[in-house]
Amino acid sequence: MLQAGDRAPVFSLPNADMERVDFAELIGHHNTVVYFYPKDDTPGCTMEALDFTDLQGEFDAADTEIIGISRDSCSSHGAFRDKLGLSFHLLSDTDGEVCEAYDVWREKEAHGERRMGIVRSTFVVDREGVIRYALYGVKPKGHAAQVLQLVRAL
Repeated sequence: MLQAGDRAPVFSLPNADMERVDFAELIGHHNTVVYFYPKDDTPGCTMEALDFTDLQGEFDAADTEIIGISRDSCSSHGAFRDKLGLSFHLLSDTDGEVCEAYDVWREKEAHGERRMGIVRSTFVVDREGVIRYALYGVKPKGHAAQVLQLVRAL
């Protein structure tokens, strides 16, 4: 499990337009919020994504990039982004390597069934690439506003 003070694992993943986003290129320039969510176009994930979009201007004022990551395909991300008018990168980790690196791919129980899935988690990474906050198992309601307060405290 990653913790505050750890170096954030770097990655390069395709976004909804199938363009690569290289996390290493953000280091040294911006703070970054990297949030992992289970699935495009589901109620909790929709709420969380809309909240981040609603606060985009405030994250921009805090010189902070927002990146959402799930195992959905680029085309799924594109449809999700376009349907909701999302204003930040959604990255596709179809093979799960980045989910594993951030320790968010775990066994979960839902409706009495155990299966592997993404644990909704958020990492606030400073300009030097150091994790300042590692939040595992977050609830979507009000989460973006909570993360904005953490970013402002950097």
